[in-house]
Amino acid sequence: MLENADPADLGDCTEPRPVYVIGAGPGGLAAAAALRARGVRAVVVEKSGEVGASWRRHYDRLHLHTTRRLSALPGLAIPRRFGRWVGRDDVVRYLEGYAEHHDLELITGVEVTRVDPAPDGPDGPGWVLHGTGGRELSATAVVVATGFNHTPHLPDWPGRGTFTGTLRHAGEYRNAEPYAGLDVLVVGTGNTGAEIAVDLVEGGAARVRLAVRTAPHIVRRSTLGWPAQRTGVLVRRLPVRLVDRLGAWVAKVSVPDLTEHGLPRPETGLYSRVREGAIPVQDVGLIDAVRAGKVVPVAAVESFDGAEVVLADGSRITPDAVVAATGYRRGLEDLVGHLGVLDERGRPRAHGPQPAGDAAAPGLYFTGYTNPISGMFRELALDAERIARTVARERARARKAERARDRAAAKARPRAAAKTRSRTAAGSDARPAEAPAARTATPGEARPGAADPA
Repeated sequence: MLENADPADLGDCTEPRPVYVIGAGPGGLAAAAALRARGVRAVVVEKSGEVGASWRRHYDRLHLHTTRRLSALPGLAIPRRFGRWVGRDDVVRYLEGYAEHHDLELITGVEVTRVDPAPDGPDGPGWVLHGTGGRELSATAVVVATGFNHTPHLPDWPGRGTFTGTLRHAGEYRNAEPYAGLDVLVVGTGNTGAEIAVDLVEGGAARVRLAVRTAPHIVRRSTLGWPAQRTGVLVRRLPVRLVDRLGAWVAKVSVPDLTEHGLPRPETGLYSRVREGAIPVQDVGLIDAVRAGKVVPVAAVESFDGAEVVLADGSRITPDAVVAATGYRRGLEDLVGHLGVLDERGRPRAHGPQPAGDAAAPGLYFTGYTNPISGMFRELALDAERIARTVARERARARKAERARDRAAAKARPRAAAKTRSRTAAGSDARPAEAPAARTATPGEARPGAADPA
């Protein structure tokens, strides 16, 4: 495995042209390992100095909301000692061990800034990756795995710059220590916002409010030992309306109605919301905190006015700090936006084994840009296997076509040589007959055709 390589050394990794994997998170590492297992050379390019960079930046108490058994990447189980719900630090340890276990070819400290189609090379069409330091890397195929949570998104609320308190995106939140004794407003009711709100309560914040724009679906992470993830796996192929009905029934049975506490049941079905990109909130203490009045739901944020935050219902509050759990953007526009492969939300139109490149330059793949109900790590593992299978099949097809061309060329060479010999022989047979040697006339002898001297 190559670590912390100098960009000047990258030229050594480009012949023959490998598959380049952009990003050394779980999706990129899984894709590289699956490709390697099928005999395809894969080089992972990571802009930071180590694998799992985004996981290293997450807040301290974060755990996978999916089980250890259903979160392993191809070719290596997650150690049992990490527990059923794997914590952030153990996820990082697993990713480090995963790269070592598969002996992955890894280049760190190099950021790929743009991907362009390349003209045909010796092994077919491909791609050119433009990296920091003016590097250009030639690839037969590219797997883009820069991550779902790439660029923090902070809404441009009116008056945001006038706020006199502390305003930070959730991506900067590590733990509750800096907020002890403070009045804190958490904006956003996804899994991140819900978990940070609970963390603040347990960490000693004086008051915690949770700004809610759309009431979330809340599910128990596990019921009687049955993880919610397994249910998500089972219902993925079922009709949306059926899953919506099942979800409503399960919610009534397992989750108390929090309407009187300011968090009503959502009006839209659970799976309908998933199809729109919003997965349910897995309860890690939010239900109890809301029922106990320790986390108080309030209306969505509309604007800021000095020390005040103006809410959608017209009320005003004066928190000491605001933590905006308002999501992330994929950040793919500069990298591949010019190729026409992104939708209006900046997400890849094609995903997993379906190549996004056009017929003139196939071999551009994306992984990790959906938010599946069945678990992100599980889907990354499945995508990796599918992408590797597709790439290997395309390479086998290209090699077969190349061998067919070589055989045709080999057959054509003797025929061409035979034709050349035939033309040469025919040319020698058609040479004109030599003219008889000229005879010198003796004196007084008349030459044929000569004028009579008389």
